[in-house]
Amino acid sequence: MKHFIERRDFLKLGMTGAFGMMLSASDLLWRVEQATAGEMHPASTQSLSPDAALQKLIEGNQRFVDHHPQYPDQSALRLQEVAQAQHPFATILSCADSRVPAEIVFDQGIGDIFDVRIAGNIATHEALGSIEYAVVLLGSPLLMVMGHERCGAVTAAVQNESLPGDISTFVQAIKPALKNVKDQPGDAVENAVVANVQYQIERLKHSKLLTKQVEAGKLKIVGGRYDLDTGRVVIIT
Repeated sequence: MKHFIERRDFLKLGMTGAFGMMLSASDLLWRVEQATAGEMHPASTQSLSPDAALQKLIEGNQRFVDHHPQYPDQSALRLQEVAQAQHPFATILSCADSRVPAEIVFDQGIGDIFDVRIAGNIATHEALGSIEYAVVLLGSPLLMVMGHERCGAVTAAVQNESLPGDISTFVQAIKPALKNVKDQPGDAVENAVVANVQYQIERLKHSKLLTKQVEAGKLKIVGGRYDLDTGRVVIIT
């Protein structure tokens, strides 16, 4: 009986140990994958051309749509790499909507995207100043203005609603864009979403600092429309 108990305990200990090793190996593999995905040196992003930066965003969005994110630049190593300096390869003026977080929908990480978020993705003076800072001082080669499907700010502008407090300010900033699609067939809000992106881009092009970077081939400005249902970003020219 004593021999049986000892043998049983030994087998139990062996199985527990083996299971523990399996968990440890699995955990180690996961950590290695995350560390590998997170290794992106700032120098590699600094050398990106505007077109390469756009392609990087498009590929990241495709991974997000396919549900195969790599979660790049999210490791402890990356945190230390950008602790003292940042070199975002893209600057994105997007809506403050909680469903449109740029780093997630483009599958990017820390220090990759300079986010400027405001309801209706409008180019206010403060937003423009932030963008100029990212482009001129940080060397960001790509600027995207990204609107999204069923935008509440654009909807309010289309419906010409009376809103309390300062909520009405961004509605007023969107209304000029509606003139371009006043008689356009189709869904009024969706037409206005695209028109607003194009209108805000035109406002940004009035910046002498941004124009200088574009003319020098150091900056590309594009528009984007995010689909809330699919997660896909379509480029607007």
